[in-house]
Amino acid sequence: MWVKLCGIRDLETARFIASLDVNAIGLNFYQPSARCVDLETARQIADCLPATMASVGVFVNHAPQEVARIAEFCGLSGVQLHGDETPEVVAEIARLVAPRFLIRAFRVGEEGLGEVATTLQTYRELGISLFGCLIDARVAGSYGGTGLTAPWDLLATGWQTNGWPPLILAGGLTPANVHSALATVQPWGLDTAGGVESKTGVKDPDLMIQFVQQARTANLSKASS
Repeated sequence: MWVKLCGIRDLETARFIASLDVNAIGLNFYQPSARCVDLETARQIADCLPATMASVGVFVNHAPQEVARIAEFCGLSGVQLHGDETPEVVAEIARLVAPRFLIRAFRVGEEGLGEVATTLQTYRELGISLFGCLIDARVAGSYGGTGLTAPWDLLATGWQTNGWPPLILAGGLTPANVHSALATVQPWGLDTAGGVESKTGVKDPDLMIQFVQQARTANLSKASS
């Protein structure tokens, strides 16, 4: 189970997360977000992580050259795109940031996975290789971070595990519901931001510990069943 804690804004929190059984942290560069981090702090955070933990930059409608510049300056391991980037823009970003991995976020509601299927087909035609697809809840006027859950039952039945990139589940995940999320959706990975915060943008150490423990325990239970 791949686990990412997103929206890290300070070095102290990053160092704490480095002591947890986490695969990646997310560094948000979308300025309107309460979880946005400045470039110098992001660079220091990426530098402090162990080699086994990835630093992932979160971008929303940034120009490809800006994404590449920030990724290089901060020493990011990967790039996560959360905006309205066209497939052609995604292809350009993938080219510019290589060999860093690429995650594409999709916002999904009860309308289903048709848009995801169409987009992924276009990506294949353009030669875009994704590390994973992050699925968040669709909320009008928002690019994510709403605290609402994605349609778990729809993902459980509709995600094409054999033909699509790995599913990274996001949206409203907390220590209290991560077991249910894993049992229902059976994703490849998990991503949370607000679900481990004491208030918006402020990570809570106890909630982070609980989330990781719950995710790992649920994963072990699944493996032994």
